[in-house]
Amino acid sequence: MIPESRPLTYEDYCNWDDERRWELIDGHPYLMSSPTSLHQMISTALTASLFKLFPGAPCRLIAAPMDVKLSNHDVVQPDLLVVCDPSQIRPNYIEGPPRLVIEISSPSTQRHDRVRKLALYSRHGIEEYWLITPHPFMVEVLRNVDGLYTIVKIYTEKEVLGSPTFLELQLDLGEIFRNLPDQPELDEVREHAPSYQ
Repeated sequence: MIPESRPLTYEDYCNWDDERRWELIDGHPYLMSSPTSLHQMISTALTASLFKLFPGAPCRLIAAPMDVKLSNHDVVQPDLLVVCDPSQIRPNYIEGPPRLVIEISSPSTQRHDRVRKLALYSRHGIEEYWLITPHPFMVEVLRNVDGLYTIVKIYTEKEVLGSPTFLELQLDLGEIFRNLPDQPELDEVREHAPSYQ
């Protein structure tokens, strides 16, 4: 049973007898929906590609599910994260803000990722935040500047992503995208020559 009469804590979170995935933001519990197959394919492809770029110490890539304890009232499970301070890695969770957090959005998590978590991550000083839209495929790279995120660049599957925090990081998004199943065609805005009579 989850109490709702007060802001919940990390201790409360650890005592929930529940197999589902939860996050705690400002002491409020949020039930995470089950990820889609497209979400999981992107997560797997990203993990494989980024693992080569973060092979070990000092910076380590960690994939969900992994609790990140930002405060006693804030516990999240980002899709992927990079930690560069070994003292943050505890047996069951990460203590404090990672250097990089990656969230793969879906219709059910758009507001959670773009409103609640963006505000939370900026407040706790997470340097870099990637927001991935699976369809149409886009990666928004945001950098924390004085507690506010600014968009560095928005990438598509035709580009190589560069990180403002990890300057040597070059991620070919085409490799991620090529292995994804075909999605329903969208009638996107496109360059087109007008017809003249």
